[in-house]
Amino acid sequence: MHDAARGTDENRRHGGADGNSASRNRTANLLGAAALAVTDLAVTGAAKAAGVSTSAAAALVVLTASPGLSVTELGRRIGLSQPAAARMVDSLQSGGLAERRPGSGRQVSVTATAAGARTARAVLAARGGPLGEIVDVLGEKERETLDALLVRLLTRLYGEAGDADLLCRLCDRAGCVRGGAVCPVGRAEREAHRDGQRGGPPDGHGRG
Repeated sequence: MHDAARGTDENRRHGGADGNSASRNRTANLLGAAALAVTDLAVTGAAKAAGVSTSAAAALVVLTASPGLSVTELGRRIGLSQPAAARMVDSLQSGGLAERRPGSGRQVSVTATAAGARTARAVLAARGGPLGEIVDVLGEKERETLDALLVRLLTRLYGEAGDADLLCRLCDRAGCVRGGAVCPVGRAEREAHRDGQRGGPPDGHGRG
């Protein structure tokens, strides 16, 4: 009798654990499917609409927000090696979207041209439109809940990436901090620097 009761209790415990694991796996799978669909719809679609590669689209958005970066720094912010970044800048320059300018010492800086800035705005508009349509299916309370969850997830993702510029390379930064909101990635980076977890000073990413 006692053995049967113990067996029932253990089954309940294992069943609960298995249930939690299944629920977690399903949530992770849904997140992965949504992330891939959003990437295809918003990021890849935006780059195609602007007529540039995904890396070039990110580079133009970054250069519009932070003009005058070196090729190496631009590559770091969009996840490209220096040689790959140099080739991409060559392509942008030949297309009239970016130009190299003399920097301090022997350094060369990269700046988006007027056409490049227009392309960056087109990229953000083409990215933001589909994303806005996706969240339109949610009610106001649901959007607030999603917003809070995304803040938690982005804070966690910063811990993986360790670089706010890289994580937010295609972000509409003005939209992120509109109305006095605080960029969760920028806040995570500032906290990491304050706690001594990351080297180098923060650059003010995500102020607001």
